[in-house]
Amino acid sequence: MNKMVPILFIFSLLLSISHASVNDFCVADLKSPNSNSGYPCKSPKEVTVDDFVFSGLVAKDPTNTTSRAALTTAFVNDFPGINGLGISAARVDLAEGGFVPMHTHPGGTELFMIVQGEITAGFMTPNAVYYSKTLKPGDVIAFPQGQVHFVVNSGKGNATAFVAFSSENPGAQTLDLLLFGNNLPSDIVAKTTLLDVAQVMKLKKRFGGRG
Repeated sequence: MNKMVPILFIFSLLLSISHASVNDFCVADLKSPNSNSGYPCKSPKEVTVDDFVFSGLVAKDPTNTTSRAALTTAFVNDFPGINGLGISAARVDLAEGGFVPMHTHPGGTELFMIVQGEITAGFMTPNAVYYSKTLKPGDVIAFPQGQVHFVVNSGKGNATAFVAFSSENPGAQTLDLLLFGNNLPSDIVAKTTLLDVAQVMKLKKRFGGRG
């Protein structure tokens, strides 16, 4: 019986290696529901080269938003070929004075690469330590997974950056939306943020909150 254990182990290992070699990729079947383990695989017979190509990271007008920032994503919902690969990308266009507010990506680490303009970026740790630097074209900054971070166009004219993530769907939690886009009573939000109720109600109106 003891001799059977290593034999079964080797047999299962060979099966897993064979399975892995067949499934070198798993193009997302976007018609099926997503789950914690990702999208199910599209049939290999339906896969084309277009599943592995995304042509959408082009410039957008950032002046149409309140933060004067435009975000273009190449996440799995946009780019089915990256399903299960643990990577994704994005582009950020910032008008002069534009910014990306404090936010986190609970699902992945971010690599932020400056290609145009001057951008001040940084992140904060749960221990209230912060790291911030003004970046020029060619500079890259890393935002560790789950850390609160921000981006500000601190130069003249527009700024552009390309972003890489260590997840095909890194997610995003914006602090302003979490605080003021909810339906909690305004007096509770005021007490927990040290703001007065009038300020909270004003911010809730801006971010779509109620209560």
